[in-house]
Amino acid sequence: MSGDKFDKKDLKRRMEGAVDALKKEFGGLRTGRASAALLDPIRVEAYGSPTPISQVGTVSVPEPRMVTIQVWDKNLAPAVEKAIRNSALGINPVVEGTMIRIPIPPLNEERRAELAKAAGGYAENARVAVRNVRRDGMEQLKKAEKDGLISEDEHKSESVDVQKMTDETIASIDAALKHKQEEIMQV
Repeated sequence: MSGDKFDKKDLKRRMEGAVDALKKEFGGLRTGRASAALLDPIRVEAYGSPTPISQVGTVSVPEPRMVTIQVWDKNLAPAVEKAIRNSALGINPVVEGTMIRIPIPPLNEERRAELAKAAGGYAENARVAVRNVRRDGMEQLKKAEKDGLISEDEHKSESVDVQKMTDETIASIDAALKHKQEEIMQV
């Protein structure tokens, strides 16, 4: 079998990448508790390019419903505030010099349902990515068999392995979604 035709480790890595990306997206969803990861998706216009907040200041969580950012360059404080206000997080920062305080209000039931639905959308995108990786693997196997690199039996055996990998990855996506939705709906 040729190494550049079908690589099970590469398929596994790509599937795990979809799960890792999902977990990062989940980190940006508010759960009513303060988290430094809440600000990860937000970019600030700094020095001519969009920059993550963590690269323009120190993000910390001093108490359960408060995130603070100590901005290193005082000229960037207004840009950081604007980026946070314009984000879809629905939070209002309070600027005190180079310190930005972000109180995290408790979520109402309607907002919790919206966030749970958004989490479901992220999970579906991850499932689609995993199924696309599976399809690529199956096509690689078909081509390898057609080119005479593997036998029909090897093709069937590897197909079963790819499907098993896909099922396991989708199960981990579903488990992560269930956990995140429970976390969001928790009052």
